[in-house]
Amino acid sequence: MVRARTDTPRDAGTFHAVRFYENKASLCRIVAEFLGEGLATGQPALVIGTGEHRSGIVEELGARNLDVERLEVTGDLLLLDARELMSTFMVRGVPDAELFRVSASQAIERLRRGRKNRTIRAYGEMVDLLWKDDRSVAAVQLEMLWNKLAASRDFSLLCGYAMGNFYKDASIDLICQQHTHVIGAEGAAGQARQSTTQLFR
Repeated sequence: MVRARTDTPRDAGTFHAVRFYENKASLCRIVAEFLGEGLATGQPALVIGTGEHRSGIVEELGARNLDVERLEVTGDLLLLDARELMSTFMVRGVPDAELFRVSASQAIERLRRGRKNRTIRAYGEMVDLLWKDDRSVAAVQLEMLWNKLAASRDFSLLCGYAMGNFYKDASIDLICQQHTHVIGAEGAAGQARQSTTQLFR
């Protein structure tokens, strides 16, 4: 299982993890484990992904005996399109800090529904889409904005990056520096600021 924070106090520490995936199946499995673990403890789930990955994650959640339709109706699961959400805060190819804060906060508060001390579990791949679009600077800026938002919003975030975008790319270290953990193939969360040389073995 993907171990994230299950407590609610602000001083418990931020969980901002990255998962470098090789294929859709492995990504959707890890994300479903991450979100499913939270849903089981009353933590609402937010998915910001492509249509292909959203459907795969939904399928994996269903395989874990979670009633996805009920979760959506009750407001405990919110599925958003990554490019559509990005369109609300990208200005001239880079993320606008205030527009991002508003858009992301609205999504988080939509799930929280006024319930205080409720941690949200979120999966996002907007940064991966930016990297695929050859906007690496914008991708890093967006990761920084997520970290800034974490100072005022209570959530655990898992980001997904396609492995092919990083192979033999020195920028992988820069991305890992923006995260607290790196999620391995089996779902284990290692410290992101440790050496990344094991990622491609």
